[in-house]
Amino acid sequence: MLAPGGSAPIVGAMIRLLLLAGSGDARALAGRLDGLSGVRATLSFVTPPRLAHPPDMPVRLGGFGGADGFRRYIASAGISAVIDATHPFAAAMASRTAALCQEAGLPHLKLLRPAWQPGPGDCWQPVDDAAAAAAAIPAGAIVFVASGRQTLPALADVDARLICRRIDPPDEDFPFDNGYFLQGSPPFSVAAETALFRELSITYLLVKNAGGSASRAKLEAARDLGLPVIMIRRPPPPDCRIVPTVDAALNWVRAL
Repeated sequence: MLAPGGSAPIVGAMIRLLLLAGSGDARALAGRLDGLSGVRATLSFVTPPRLAHPPDMPVRLGGFGGADGFRRYIASAGISAVIDATHPFAAAMASRTAALCQEAGLPHLKLLRPAWQPGPGDCWQPVDDAAAAAAAIPAGAIVFVASGRQTLPALADVDARLICRRIDPPDEDFPFDNGYFLQGSPPFSVAAETALFRELSITYLLVKNAGGSASRAKLEAARDLGLPVIMIRRPPPPDCRIVPTVDAALNWVRAL
């Protein structure tokens, strides 16, 4: 492995790994790293996570304070490798992390699960962003918004009924008169999603292409019901080494 700053390899030194979390894959990887010989990992979250079984490793909360803050943290914590397992839509953070690790000569990896792909029976309309998604929603539609509340501002002028699911109980009113928040806790089965969409008379599903199996049930329910899906494409990935699975990321750590 390389010492911080890109100096000569440190043979047999403890690997101090920074794991940037924000996806289910990050939590799965943390569990696999737990107790791995020669590795001391720190799990970093921007916001407090929902962890049923917290890993036995240090957890860091909050941002780094920009590029300079990230550099200071890397130096003060003696970080020798970084895995970015943030959400596929955290594009700015991923690109900045890749650039700063390259600058510092730190081994760096992006764990990025594959995007969803449509199959037989799916009716997907890919769009580039939330504004394009809003333009694709027809008047009078009843839309199940599963793209996160960050996309809501773009939907302000949509002539449709909007039902936005939140995992945490809402702490504010829905921002528009034409919709409401619906609280729900995963996991969600295909049968449960199908029943919910029928109960709510949903006519459109709006999602981000996050990939992964944990949240795919709503897509299968939409396919079974013949519902059109407005699918927001992923932003471009960072310019760095990328692996698609937790197993591949774990093998990368073992090879450091």
